[in-house]
Amino acid sequence: MTKKVIIIYGPPGSGKGTQAELLVRKYGFFHFDTGRFIENVVHSPEAKKDPMVRKQQINFDTGKLCEPWWVLKIVKEKTTRLANSNWSLVFSGSPRTMFEVTGDKKQIGLIDHLSKLYGRKNIVVLWLKIRESTTMKRNSRRRLCKVCGLPILANAKTKHCAFCGGGMRKRTLDKPEVIKVRLNEYKNRTYPILSYMKKMGYKVQGINGEFLPYKVFEKVQKAIGLE
Repeated sequence: MTKKVIIIYGPPGSGKGTQAELLVRKYGFFHFDTGRFIENVVHSPEAKKDPMVRKQQINFDTGKLCEPWWVLKIVKEKTTRLANSNWSLVFSGSPRTMFEVTGDKKQIGLIDHLSKLYGRKNIVVLWLKIRESTTMKRNSRRRLCKVCGLPILANAKTKHCAFCGGGMRKRTLDKPEVIKVRLNEYKNRTYPILSYMKKMGYKVQGINGEFLPYKVFEKVQKAIGLE
């Protein structure tokens, strides 16, 4: 299979991470979960020694976006290493800001960076569309496995991850007040990227994300030519 970069956009709870993980399991993609990557960086023991990383931690834990120039820098470094290791990549929700997409005079944007690594024609953009009420419902119920990090839709009977048996944890990002901040951040800073990508000639394909994950995945595979 030709090495590809799949970028999946959508509001919080639209299933970006789930679809990315399905691509990992069926086709061997590397899921570059920028949120998880940043979370690991800002909560690492080393972060206590770095004032800049501590500053980003405050933004992250309150639902605000970390400073784009910092995110762009660390993501480009990581993606270069992955490309050199011959991985196909799937991004779930990032790049999140126009700055991360386009960069500035000091550093090239992520899209041009990925185009150089993988080729422009091998970059596919998907947009999962769900209602705001669906966002609130899904995220308020979501937990993550403490061991493998996979998402779990929790209910009264759910105590362990179905994949590895690990316990659950609730992210600070999934508190109701933080979800509202994240929705506003998505509308104001991430959503405009879709129009920009279309303008630049990238094919942006909308997919209804309200259905069960396996149904959405059928449309995802078709959209990226892997069905």
